Amino acid sequence: MAAFAHWLARMVPAAAWTCVVALLPWWVGLPLVLLSVVGAVRFDRRIVHYAELCRRALRWGLPGLLFAVQRALGGDLMAWGAALLGALAGFSLVVLMESLLDHRVRRSPAAAATPEWRELAMAPIGPPAHIIELARAEWHEATAAFESAAGPARFEPTGEGRGRYVFACGPVIEKTSSRYCASPQGRWFVANLPGGRGEILWDRQSGRTHRMMGWQLSGWEGEQPWLARCSDGVPVPLHEALGQGRR
Repeated sequence: MAAFAHWLARMVPAAAWTCVVALLPWWVGLPLVLLSVVGAVRFDRRIVHYAELCRRALRWGLPGLLFAVQRALGGDLMAWGAALLGALAGFSLVVLMESLLDHRVRRSPAAAATPEWRELAMAPIGPPAHIIELARAEWHEATAAFESAAGPARFEPTGEGRGRYVFACGPVIEKTSSRYCASPQGRWFVANLPGGRGEILWDRQSGRTHRMMGWQLSGWEGEQPWLARCSDGVPVPLHEALGQGRR
């Protein structure tokens, strides 16, 4: 029942509009039908409700206009034939217009020119490479007293091939050999572990000491130490050797 009431509410205004246009002179109804065409095109995709009203006015106003035309032609058989031909042409144009509006082609911007295959083949893949050039580590043999980047220091033997470094500024590095080196600007002090089992690195800036068993100092990138697992191994920065993120 509700569906019938809804259908009736739509059909009564449409039938009334058809009768109004049919009773008007054709030269009055024609501008109304043309205004419906203009409204359907102008309001399409802008004000959907108005566009739908204009389409309904066109669909139901066209039959009324054809009745007005055949009445103006005398209402005889020839007038009816002209009205039917007009209906065929008019409704074909209405269907064509609605199809164009419902399937309006949206122009896409011109595609950007794609590079030639030669350019693609020669283009670099991945992030730009950063070439690492390590500065060689300069090793020294510690004496009883020597001058370091951290100031006066001395090496105190505590057994065969081992001892400790005592710095005048306070730190003491235990269980090392007498072989040591420093970074180019003196931030790092590095000493071999006895028997070449690894390195001890002291960062004077942070005060931290890293005992790197099984690692060998390969060289310096700036002030950062790079280490490898063996003499011909692949060097890695200290933070990777420690398994930490870059600081």
